[in-house]
Order: sequence, then structure tokens, then C-alpha cells
Amino acid sequence: MSHLQRITLDPGICHGKPCVRHMRWPVEVVLDLIASGMSVDEILSDHPELERDDVTACLEYARLLVSGEPTRQVA
Repeated sequence: MSHLQRITLDPGICHGKPCVRHMRWPVEVVLDLIASGMSVDEILSDHPELERDDVTACLEYARLLVSGEPTRQVA
């Protein structure tokens, strides 16, 4: 099941960058947290407004971009 519906694009939020559920949480920030070595549980503990499916959605979005597949599934 795709979690991509959690990734939103809105010109009025974070300059139109892909974000989590219309919040000011750009996908790139979530990916930076993971790349820094934080576990998903640590991210969720530090940022309770995020949900596990949000982190999964960010990873799925990144995989989609790297694959070269169309990203039109994103809202």
C-alpha cells in the first residue's frame, strides 16, 4: 500500500517543497534526520506530530524520485 498520499505539494507551504500532510515538515528534513543516524522511534519521540507512516511516506517518495518513475501520485 502506498503512503504517498501523505506527501503534499503546496506553493504556500515551505516554498512548494514536498511536505508531510500539509505541515511544515519537508520530506528532505525527515530524510536528513534518518541520514543523521536517528531511528524512526527516535524521530517519532522527538517530534510527536509525525507518525510512523509519515516517515515511511518520505522514504517511499525518495525511492520514487531516485527510480525516475513519475511522481504524479503525490497530492
